[in-house]
Amino acid sequence: MKKERLKALIMLEDGTHFWGYSFTGPGETFGEIVFNTGMTGYQEILTDPSYYGQIVTMTYPLIGTYGVNDEDMESARIQVAGFIVREYQPYFSNYRARRSLGDWLKEQGILGIEGVDTRALTRHIRNYGAMKGGMTTETLDPKKFLEKVKESPDYVGRDLVKFVTSPKPYYYGPEGFDFNCQSFKNKAQYRVAVLDCGLKYNQLRLMVQRGAECLVFPADTPAEKILAEDPHGIFLSNGPGDPSALPYVVETAKNLLGKRPIFGICLGHQILGQALSATTYKLRFGHRGINHPVLNLLNGRVEITSQNHGFCVRAEELPKDVIITHINLNDNTLEGIYAPDLKAFSVQYHPENAPGPWDSLYLFDSFFKLMRGEDENLFS
Repeated sequence: MKKERLKALIMLEDGTHFWGYSFTGPGETFGEIVFNTGMTGYQEILTDPSYYGQIVTMTYPLIGTYGVNDEDMESARIQVAGFIVREYQPYFSNYRARRSLGDWLKEQGILGIEGVDTRALTRHIRNYGAMKGGMTTETLDPKKFLEKVKESPDYVGRDLVKFVTSPKPYYYGPEGFDFNCQSFKNKAQYRVAVLDCGLKYNQLRLMVQRGAECLVFPADTPAEKILAEDPHGIFLSNGPGDPSALPYVVETAKNLLGKRPIFGICLGHQILGQALSATTYKLRFGHRGINHPVLNLLNGRVEITSQNHGFCVRAEELPKDVIITHINLNDNTLEGIYAPDLKAFSVQYHPENAPGPWDSLYLFDSFFKLMRGEDENLFS
């Protein structure tokens, strides 16, 4: 006898709603509903701390075909508030897979819904902007659930970094993680201090591959404590939420400017932009996917990039001596900056891929050039 599927309701803050079926069991959750256009990479997306507090809709219709493995984690756990797909595939095929996507979501208490018209949902978000919403198998009366959605916490203005940053410093080096070590071991050529606003593991992997050891600091660590470890460079990581809600991180970045070479990614870019006196604003529906074209203004090349952000730095508010290095070709928004006198640069997108193309991996080499005192041809 065929098992009856568990009906589920998805509700947007403006009252628009969609029906589907849970493939992870009962549950109810709230968050900002966004969409990602990647055809692959759902495991990396689900474990990316930048998605904390968000319900992610995948625009590619068939999700789950290659299961879940132990190697492609970008953090220690699933970070999203919920997951929406058109069609879930429980029968996976991949030599690295250890479990199905549905089993993994269920193990971690994350609600997953399928059978949804994800195209209609995506078009609605594109037309009216990302907004808070919810998904449930428990409150199936749309009017009652809409009230719950309206009463749920707002995404804008909240400090979400505090939920994903490390509670204490830890070490990552050639031998991997050492969560009991809170200082550099001096086993590598370069020492990189990482300010953890919700970093992805592949950022650490790529720096270690280039001869570094990393000391990861909680987001509320003051600049003096970071500099006391005498790093060669400082990395500002990605992370979730509204960058304007993080004055304490911006203050740390200000106090680090000019002291060591700095490289920022995504939220780290927004932190650096604010430290340089610019403000940020919310994009209509954000950039989330693995095929976003970005123009490198210094060499004229187009990079296909992985992106995940809902906020942007106001380019017109940056100091005149700050060079704009990259722009988004879809909407001309700011994608990269460089402050030569301070030896600090950042990009809004994700050069570490995971998931995504490798076009921008050179930016990690640029960071290492700055740590060596080289500042020519950084972005080529």
